[in-house]
Amino acid sequence: MKGLYMLLFSALAFTTTQAQNKFNLLIGTYTNTCQSNGIYVYEFDATSGGFKFKNSSENVISPSYLSVSADNKFIYAVNENGDQSAVSAFGYNSKSGKVTFLNTNKALGADPCHLINDDKNVIVANYSGGNIVVFKKNANGSISTVQQVVQHEGKGVNVARQEKAHVHMVVFSPDKKFVLSNDLGLDKVFIYKYNPSSKNEMLTLKGSVDVKSGSGPRHLTFSKDGKFVYLIQELDATLTTFSYNKNGSLKKIAETSILAKDFKGGTGAAAIKISPDGKFLYVTDRVDANSISVYKILKNGSIELVEQQSTLGKGPRDFAIDPSGNYLLVGHQYTNNIVIFKRDKTTGKLTDTGKKIELCSPVGLVFTKI
Repeated sequence: MKGLYMLLFSALAFTTTQAQNKFNLLIGTYTNTCQSNGIYVYEFDATSGGFKFKNSSENVISPSYLSVSADNKFIYAVNENGDQSAVSAFGYNSKSGKVTFLNTNKALGADPCHLINDDKNVIVANYSGGNIVVFKKNANGSISTVQQVVQHEGKGVNVARQEKAHVHMVVFSPDKKFVLSNDLGLDKVFIYKYNPSSKNEMLTLKGSVDVKSGSGPRHLTFSKDGKFVYLIQELDATLTTFSYNKNGSLKKIAETSILAKDFKGGTGAAAIKISPDGKFLYVTDRVDANSISVYKILKNGSIELVEQQSTLGKGPRDFAIDPSGNYLLVGHQYTNNIVIFKRDKTTGKLTDTGKKIELCSPVGLVFTKI
């Protein structure tokens, strides 16, 4: 009898582990270059690297970047569409993968490219508009019209790309007391005090930090302990390390390039993420490079290059590491697929699994619980 109980317990434990290693992968796409419904939901098995389609939205215009609510019940998406750009809210059933349109409102800035949310607000970076906008959340998860606009002004030295402000990202500090924003056009990282309950002054400027002229700051990520910030610059592939303290101050402590020494060609650094265990940093580069660089994060916040390899596609605009840390998935905007790499948790190195999700112009990847 004892043996039977042990067998049943082992079977239950195995089943539970299997269930815990299954996640939903949400994918935002461009819809103006090929046939796409907008937002796609796949179930991803972090034990095997397998996947299956669950559901999609319908007729959503270019939801290129997504942000999921903390309770896993709502999805917020930018609708990147020039001067007609908007931001939309959706109900989200993680079990079925069903995405239900709630409402949409004007972005009040062209080409929104990034957004974040908490229980009160949705904060959006408008790239071509050069501004940050804040929407209030309604009780049913839908969004208000824009309640605050923060406009950046100025230009940089790159005449083609820095002719005006280009806000590329907004991100909460770990304690949610600040919002950091990268401006590619101005070569600055702005730090805003965050007042979530305010009616129309949720963001107030605390200060800014200049980065290398012409580098074009794009995306940043915090270290797991919140003491360091890693910033990738799109225009020249510079990777900058800052120390960060809780009063919202950044101090540059190191700078390197993600380009191989013998590399010649176009560069367009894209996404930067840290592994769930906080030990490794990953950065993608587009245009001619189409590569991903892997760095080991040392205890003092400094980084060491582990490897650099091809992403096996063109236009690796975004990638995501599953919550277990077993796999890293790269979305390719131009080759219309998501390449699945196995991650070695000890070394951080990536190995191609040969598995791909074929999908029109995937440009935003987010894992959520089921």
